[in-house]
Amino acid sequence: MSEFEESGIGEECGVFGCVAAGEWPTQLEVAQVLTLGLVALQHRGQESAGIVTSNGVNPPTYNTLKGMGLVNNAFPPEDLLKLRYGNLGIGHTRYSTTGISELQNCQPFVVDTLHGKIAVAHNGELVNAAALRKKVMRHGVGLSTSSDSELITQLLALTPPMEELDAPDWVARIKNLMHETPTSYSLLVMYTDVIYAIRDPYGNRPLSIGRLVPISKLHTADTEGWVVSSESCSFQSIGAKYYREVMPGEIVQISKHGVKSLSIVPRPEGDLPAFCIFEYVYFARPDSIFEGQMVYTVRQRCGRQLAIEAPTEADVVSTVPESATPAALGYAEQSGLPYVEVLCKNRYVGRTFIQPNTRLRQLGVAKKFGALTDNFAGKRVVLVDDSIVRGNTIAPIIKLLKEAGATEVHIRVASPPIRFPCYMGINIPTKEELIANRPEFKDIAGYIGATSVQYLSVEGLVSAVQGGIPSLQKDERINTNTKASRRVGHCTACLTGKYPVELECVNLNPTLTKEVPLGAYLVTVWVPGARPHLDK
Repeated sequence: MSEFEESGIGEECGVFGCVAAGEWPTQLEVAQVLTLGLVALQHRGQESAGIVTSNGVNPPTYNTLKGMGLVNNAFPPEDLLKLRYGNLGIGHTRYSTTGISELQNCQPFVVDTLHGKIAVAHNGELVNAAALRKKVMRHGVGLSTSSDSELITQLLALTPPMEELDAPDWVARIKNLMHETPTSYSLLVMYTDVIYAIRDPYGNRPLSIGRLVPISKLHTADTEGWVVSSESCSFQSIGAKYYREVMPGEIVQISKHGVKSLSIVPRPEGDLPAFCIFEYVYFARPDSIFEGQMVYTVRQRCGRQLAIEAPTEADVVSTVPESATPAALGYAEQSGLPYVEVLCKNRYVGRTFIQPNTRLRQLGVAKKFGALTDNFAGKRVVLVDDSIVRGNTIAPIIKLLKEAGATEVHIRVASPPIRFPCYMGINIPTKEELIANRPEFKDIAGYIGATSVQYLSVEGLVSAVQGGIPSLQKDERINTNTKASRRVGHCTACLTGKYPVELECVNLNPTLTKEVPLGAYLVTVWVPGARPHLDK
């Protein structure tokens, strides 16, 4: 059980899309592919799920299925049959960081535009949502939900100034959206017979493309369809091969004819990409690939770096099951100590970090561990975890190990202390709740009952993440005329307080803020000396 699980920290959403290749109507069961893809992304959101499919003709017929809870509960088999004639579709699994937990906020959103229906699925959180809401409403557009994602849908529906009345220019509309808001979003936009896959210019949220191959010909060049997903971990379960990532700022068109890079919207000059570093630390599944490297391998490197920075005299290394296991293995390898299991987890209690309200999360703390006493009684234990957020979870585990015979318990944390809120799609407790900002942090070992506690440094984390990124060669599949799109950078705002863009604060008193231009954007920022309320 990771401290993340019990702290209420969670990823916002997962998006998934599928387009059948070749002649339509297709024999590919697009709705089933979408469902399996979302199941593989279930760790990114358990609050609600939705699918929209289209037959791809003009005008298209859209079929929508939405429900609360897990994917398998939200999509009963008899309801999925209603979507079986789709040739393409997009899906979404949600955990809300903005918007209340209701079916009306469930994505994908479908709206009518001047040129027909579009469907939109969004992962992320807009940093200037309040200003955008005002702008949309000034155009006379009402908003029926409290979700950022509806804002995106309505902005896409607005006609750009240079667009011809009878010829929709979706690339221009998408670019217009990207110039309105700098981050954070990975988007799927379905229109008639294509899906547009988009990442914001900072690349804060992930998005990958896969190629569906016939099950009987897994090593063939034949293509049954194309899929696009928040994480590549969903590809293997549906018989897809990893193709490539969508680059920061890139607009990719996916159709039955294949994948085409249309454009890249650059960041302001000098700005690095800002891919969320906590995708590597915790949120992503370990078998996902980002920036040419597997998440599992990065976590192992974090453990090795942690052993270099925070060695200790001990007998065995172990972990709090199970997201920190790769880091613990890396620590053991680097330190030359044996790795053993000291805790047995009740695997029939579900993950709780992603539950949508505090009460349900608190009930989830009742998860139980058993102590594997024979592995550590009379020994000094290094226990590696991926975080200490509030300190509520690790203290009872330390007590359990000591009562079961551990002579010492040294806590090593494979990420730096979290000190700041996130406004880009991660639900982090209030600044006051974070243990790193409380007086107890000065003696955190005494507070949680450990022999010692040490964290991985920010520099060590960045080094472990970036040290394995292969050199970025020119990729002919990507339409880019800027070197900036190939640069490497990661968002560490929750660790350092250095956000990649200026922010509009949540729940601020209007007298403490002002609207200022940021390049092409209008954002709300703190007035110097003001004391904003940072609760999310």
